[in-house]
Amino acid sequence: MKTLNRILTTALAAAGLLGTALPAHAKLTADEAARLGADLTPMGAEKAGNKDGTIPAWTGGLCAPPAGWTAAKGYVDPFASDKVQFTITKANVGQYKDKLTPGMQAMLDKYPEFKMNVYQTRRTACLPQEAYDVIKSNAPKLELRGFGIVGGVRDVPFPIPKNGLEAIWNHAPRYLGGGVKRQYNSFPVRSNGDHYRISTEERRIFNLNLDQPQDNLLLAFLSYFTAPATLEGTVFLVHEPVDQVKQTRSAWIYNAGQRRVRRAPDLAYDNINDGTEGLRTTDQFDAWNGAPDRYDWKLLGKKEMYVPYNAFKLSSKALKYENDIIRKDSVNSDLMRYELHRVWVVEANLKAGQQAHLRQARVLP
Repeated sequence: MKTLNRILTTALAAAGLLGTALPAHAKLTADEAARLGADLTPMGAEKAGNKDGTIPAWTGGLCAPPAGWTAAKGYVDPFASDKVQFTITKANVGQYKDKLTPGMQAMLDKYPEFKMNVYQTRRTACLPQEAYDVIKSNAPKLELRGFGIVGGVRDVPFPIPKNGLEAIWNHAPRYLGGGVKRQYNSFPVRSNGDHYRISTEERRIFNLNLDQPQDNLLLAFLSYFTAPATLEGTVFLVHEPVDQVKQTRSAWIYNAGQRRVRRAPDLAYDNINDGTEGLRTTDQFDAWNGAPDRYDWKLLGKKEMYVPYNAFKLSSKALKYENDIIRKDSVNSDLMRYELHRVWVVEANLKAGQQAHLRQARVLP
């Protein structure tokens, strides 16, 4: 991919530039923190709807499982009766360009079968009250110093971001209940439509939930492949620092074929991940992760854009990957749901002398 600017979704700490002094940014004032839960949601988004009425006010979000939900059944679509309001295609993309990322425009232009079904906006974001209390309590205490956070790291550290890196930093420590254990499948798809399944199990635990929390540690991460046979048994272990200038990421890989553990210093930046056929780099995992030191980050402000949201239909366990989801050029567009939401737009400009790839995305409030 080419190098120049990024409009990114989310991000994390930093590495490199050892000895480089970066400025600390001012903490939130008491008056700014008081806005959380008042005119802003407890996470910092605008509580009111927009002037056009196309984005409703936030009234607390979806805080309980929908009727009929069970752990065995999985996701239940609480908005199954919602109808598609309109569809964005290659033929009419010009009408909506101001509310689409460059990446979405490129998808519509390149793949004739790809489309965006737009539904009414449902503001379902909801965290436990404990998380809201922590966010509000920490808001006047935390500050960005260089590439790291001073004062502790938990949930949304910068609910009212003052710069691009603060907005990006809100992603990595986002509330995940203290830790995650999940199994998921990914499918590298070739230009002719051929693809294969990669099955992975992942576990991550945030530092505050460890028996013995460590200094400058954000989380511990473990993942291993369960399919295909060529990757089965390969294990990655990562200790992710908060400030990767102070301490670089520690990573190890166990190769099942060689039956040995080795350090994995290349598990960073835009190095290619195993099992992706070059279609994903390390820092693209989880939307964005790792060190942001190769870029100058600029907060451009908020913008209303059509983004994937509340895609419960795609998560149905009744669907089959081969017959229902996977298509030659993209996932089945009829299973996707797009809504109009306000997003933070962050521009990342590659620093002189650095080499990296370009991609487009967005930062949700």
